Amino acid sequence: MSGRARIYPIKLTRHEVPRLHLEGGHSSAGTAQSGNRDLCCEALNNLYGDKLGATDGDIGHVKDFYFDDQNWALRYLVVDTGSWLPGRQVLLSPHSLGHIDQTDKILRVNLTKRQIEDSPSINSHKPVSRQYEEEYYRYFGWPYYWQGDGLWGLSGFPIMELPPKSLTGDPVPGISPASQPADAHLRSAQAVSGYHLQASDGVTGHVCDFLMDIQSWVIRQLVIKIGHRFSGKEVLIQTRSVDHISYEESKVFATLTAKAVEQCPVRRPVPVGMAS
Repeated sequence: MSGRARIYPIKLTRHEVPRLHLEGGHSSAGTAQSGNRDLCCEALNNLYGDKLGATDGDIGHVKDFYFDDQNWALRYLVVDTGSWLPGRQVLLSPHSLGHIDQTDKILRVNLTKRQIEDSPSINSHKPVSRQYEEEYYRYFGWPYYWQGDGLWGLSGFPIMELPPKSLTGDPVPGISPASQPADAHLRSAQAVSGYHLQASDGVTGHVCDFLMDIQSWVIRQLVIKIGHRFSGKEVLIQTRSVDHISYEESKVFATLTAKAVEQCPVRRPVPVGMAS
């Protein structure tokens, strides 16, 4: 059965966006300040455990996200399929995702259960290889995100109209997979959560959440827990302030000093309906 998928834009209505208050001079309802524009953001911790609904039934719930540690794009959502496809790891690209229903805690998937079941399988004990990604993207007829000028290949966003030829299941014209690196720089958000933050002058706090731009599916900010376990606070640092991630040391290295981190905007969630 063909895996070709019909693409729909992500729809997230205003009342479905979690409200966020930033102390230290910034205030927003579901947005985070970055440069001169506001980005509508979603916390990954809010999505873990949410149900995933295909066009013809539930397929499980959100287990994890794989992000590119070079540009912070969330390339895949990892599905816990429960008893539906036991023992199999299923990945969903943002290309396939629809709107987030925060009322029912359901993330809509614009694929059928059969399309997902017939998609290329991956060994859960091995990293995601570029070879697997090529097979995966060919199956669904999506353009390769690693080729092109945009963050998602042909665009800065994962949802777009596809070139006519890509809907046949053939590779997108102009693609030469052999010229690309063998493996992608994909990391587990669940694994990085808990990593210590290494400031330029010492360790300060640890990563406890991520805020993503719901249009581009890019992590814009890290939520860092600093201070005492119970009386501490959560601050937001921009991903552009991160120099690199060390998986051997379980640390995120930032270019900021510990004092600068402490002075970053504080995250304080405000229940929907209580903020103006």
